[in-house]
Amino acid sequence: MLELVITLIALAGGIGLVVLAAAMRVVKQYERGVLFRLGRITGEPRTPGLTLIVPFVDRLHKVNMQIVTLPIPAQEGITRDNVTVRVDAVVYFRVVDPTSALVRVEDYKFAVSQMAQTSLRSIIGKSDLDDLLSNREKLNEGLELMIDSPAVGWGVQIDRVEIKDVSLPDTMKRSMARQAEADRERRARIINADAELQASKKLAEAAQQMSDTPTALQLRLLQTVMAVSAEKNSTLVLPIPVELLHFLERGARDPAPAEGAKKEPASGEPTRKPAPPVEPVPLSETPNLDAVTKTPELGALLDQPSAEVR
Repeated sequence: MLELVITLIALAGGIGLVVLAAAMRVVKQYERGVLFRLGRITGEPRTPGLTLIVPFVDRLHKVNMQIVTLPIPAQEGITRDNVTVRVDAVVYFRVVDPTSALVRVEDYKFAVSQMAQTSLRSIIGKSDLDDLLSNREKLNEGLELMIDSPAVGWGVQIDRVEIKDVSLPDTMKRSMARQAEADRERRARIINADAELQASKKLAEAAQQMSDTPTALQLRLLQTVMAVSAEKNSTLVLPIPVELLHFLERGARDPAPAEGAKKEPASGEPTRKPAPPVEPVPLSETPNLDAVTKTPELGALLDQPSAEVR
């Protein structure tokens, strides 16, 4: 009889241990447990640690409370300025209400993914290409707001949304490269022109200073000669004074002497007497041409007609 009692006690203890083991659940630190008793939610979500449930009656669903990194597949769309682009992004979200995440939506991860893809295509159609390339922070905020609005009812909070990459067609890349090159060239020309303007102002100041002190110009000329001669080349530099150029210019502007003006003889040259004037012969004393033509040879030449010049 005693052996039967001991056997029953041992059997009851074994059954109790099995039931206790079936009732024990461990909730990790980053999880929360939602208890369903006969299909209905009972109480608040279970906190991390060891918890007990009623075997075969209760079911404990664990919800991960960590931040989930969800990549959004690349979405192709047309921007507001009619440029075809492919944009991909990433969403960071976490569950803040485990009960709503299990009850109000079937699969909250899939729902957030689909909402993110739809919102990304909508953002592409409302934005310009320049905004996608340079003003991403504003687009990220708009995209986060569009995803977070319906996700609040699912017990999900969107922490951050980032646009990862914007893929452009090859033709658009070449056009943008030419535009950037032209802009760089324009900036380089402006910088060169500004440098020329500043240099001209400094040269004007230097010229004004040298005009006040002519010795400075001579010193500068000597420095230039020394710089050229220090190169050990065969070039011979002969500086011409500026005063000589001014003298030659004044000589070119002076008028030529009059034809009737008398030229003074140089010292040491012999003085020449002017030739006597030639008196005109009167017409009465000119020779008679009839007498000249009496010569047979000359008369024959005069009687011949003039030949044609070919």
